[in-house]
Amino acid sequence: MIKRIESSQNKLLKEMKSLGLRKNRDKLGLFVAEGVRFVSEIPDDWNVRYYVVSESFLNENDTETYERRAVVYCIADEMFSALSDTENPQGILAVCEKRTDGYAAHFACENPFFLVCENLQDPGNLGAIIRTADACGVDAVFLSKGTVDVYNPKVLRATMGSIFHLPIVEGIVLSELTKKFKEKNISLYAAHLSGEILPCDLPLREGCAFLVGNEGHGLTGDAVDLCERLVKIPMPGQAESLNAAVAAGILMYEVLRQRLSE
Repeated sequence: MIKRIESSQNKLLKEMKSLGLRKNRDKLGLFVAEGVRFVSEIPDDWNVRYYVVSESFLNENDTETYERRAVVYCIADEMFSALSDTENPQGILAVCEKRTDGYAAHFACENPFFLVCENLQDPGNLGAIIRTADACGVDAVFLSKGTVDVYNPKVLRATMGSIFHLPIVEGIVLSELTKKFKEKNISLYAAHLSGEILPCDLPLREGCAFLVGNEGHGLTGDAVDLCERLVKIPMPGQAESLNAAVAAGILMYEVLRQRLSE
């Protein structure tokens, strides 16, 4: 079904605009997926409240697939541009329900492979990490309190749709999560300037998790104390450190390399 909205003061459009703020996303349990590719990545079992398309998009595209799933609202192009978070809007967005699963359900697999982020602040970094985790077959990504909102529009765009492909658990307390890791014999590692072991020398075919810290300050002392081993990423050049997303990618692909060579 297609419904038209003529006024920019429409209650639904105001709600949608409010989702640009984390407090409103948390309050309403909703977020916005924007763009043709991103919207097409939404799985069939993910709840979509409604779609919004521009007049131009409606005139140029078949919306039957969207209409079968939820109500489609059509608005004028200029109204859509005012709602959009991108410079060149493609004319379609979906308002989706957030998922808030706890982490207990993700420990059932054999030799799980997890990624944990502590106080990560850059949306692009978090989005890139989630995308790489998806590519590497990570079983779940855990985000500590203080980490940028995974439903931030910049994070969502950087994931390139991977937000829909693997479990992401927000607001975790590291000390509680690591207790669960110990119960399940999952080793927690982190790259650190004080690391003494190379990633290739870790037993990563077994259950494992990597911890990634804040871009500017790294891991907190409490987080370091929770790790089983600190890992050294070789850097023979003059750079003092690596970008958080790059470091996480190196570690995740080492897990994948070892597991593919079994």
